[in-house]
Amino acid sequence: MTEKLPRRKIWATPNGQLRLCAFCTPEQIRAYTFSPRFGTYARFKSLYTRRESLEEKAAQPGANVVLALNAADHIVGFGVLAEPDPDERWAQLGAGVMMEVKAIEVSRNWRAGGVAKQLLEMMLEHPRREEMIVYMVGYSWTWDLDGSGYSAQQYRRLLIRLFEPFGFKEYQTNEPNVCLKPENLFMARVGRRVSKEIRNRFKWLLFGMSP
Repeated sequence: MTEKLPRRKIWATPNGQLRLCAFCTPEQIRAYTFSPRFGTYARFKSLYTRRESLEEKAAQPGANVVLALNAADHIVGFGVLAEPDPDERWAQLGAGVMMEVKAIEVSRNWRAGGVAKQLLEMMLEHPRREEMIVYMVGYSWTWDLDGSGYSAQQYRRLLIRLFEPFGFKEYQTNEPNVCLKPENLFMARVGRRVSKEIRNRFKWLLFGMSP
């Protein structure tokens, strides 16, 4: 696999500048403070509430953990791109074929500044992005509807608008967790160099079958 290439960017928001860092290592993440705004609210729990969870993801082969850091080196946003868990349907295509956008989250007090789009862009600056299928699964029970003020359908449309400019398309699937609620969605970006065979197997896998 091509060696990871570190990326850094300064992004201006209404609350001040943020430093965005891609391909963060566990050692780098350990040097930062995890914002306490990632936590448990009345009807929402952050996907990752401990810095150690990000360290574990960053240690996985091929993973890309992107952080948004404020002036005090607090982590106020993060994105995680990593391979699917071994027991998930999407792992059946083999190692390195599919990678999941496992999380994009911005602290409540830093939202509405375009940070999520920047996190996604840097996650996708992966040396193998055209050779694999990158996907996201949107489960409505993980969305911060209270903090955003959106309904589930509005939040769904927000996610589609976020991912579509990067080449993601919505796909129908019978994956049980996706089918639990009508607002849930599955989107994927198929790299230009993904073989015809893998594309065909992916279409069958969407419905739990093999060609």
